[in-house]
Amino acid sequence: MPIEYVSALILPGLLVLLFTRVTYNRYIGLALTVGLIAASVYKGYTDTYTLIVMDAFSLTAGFWLALKLKQRAVKNS
Repeated sequence: MPIEYVSALILPGLLVLLFTRVTYNRYIGLALTVGLIAASVYKGYTDTYTLIVMDAFSLTAGFWLALKLKQRAVKNS
């Protein structure tokens, strides 16, 4: 059970960063990650509101970090 909570805090944010780096667009990265989370909720893998809130927090943190990484890349070039 605790592995689900740790995964909910880390993986969605990392997925946003991964998809953002692959697609070069943070909105598409966010949308793809939200789609994956929605599919997991639909399939029943995410069954509590606590996990959904933790997923949302991680999505927000990943989206913010993708913005910061983009700003740093623009600043360095």
